[in-house]
Amino acid sequence: MVMIAGYTAGQRAKHVPRGKSIAGLSILAGTSVTMFLLVILNVFPFTPRYIIPVAGMMVGNSMTVTGVTMKRLRDDLKIQKDLVETALALGATPRQATVQQVKRSLILALSPILDNAKTVGLISLPGAMTGLIMGGASPMEAIQLQIVVMNMLIGASTMSSIMSVYLCRPAFFTKAYQLESKVFISD
Repeated sequence: MVMIAGYTAGQRAKHVPRGKSIAGLSILAGTSVTMFLLVILNVFPFTPRYIIPVAGMMVGNSMTVTGVTMKRLRDDLKIQKDLVETALALGATPRQATVQQVKRSLILALSPILDNAKTVGLISLPGAMTGLIMGGASPMEAIQLQIVVMNMLIGASTMSSIMSVYLCRPAFFTKAYQLESKVFISD
């Protein structure tokens, strides 16, 4: 799942150097850490019946967010190239010069999943909750499970997108802290 998700997210950010491997590593890290916490806290039993669908949901959401984050960061850096180069010329580090672009890419990538979390149960009825209620579980149990699912999706997506930014940002700069022009030429 992670390999295909990394490839797909990397395709979205195809102009990011090593985009597929960065996306794959970011998705793997976000999903693994979140899954580890869920297993350690005994939220789900460690059996394929639970782990495979839960991991699939996390990988899918992380894939979408990671691809958008990396593409948005590269596009913002391309659009605001003069601003970043000016900051670098004035002595800023690449990290300092790209703070606004990083924030913007993270906000834009995570907005849909956060908006979905705000309205779940009010506007949309998610499959896990609906399936449990239709299967005879109490609505309280179904809602509790859905809260866990939404939080794990947000956690995995957030971790994956943050990691992708920190892994791909150095590829946009030379060792002399200048923008890598070949990254921004092709479209």
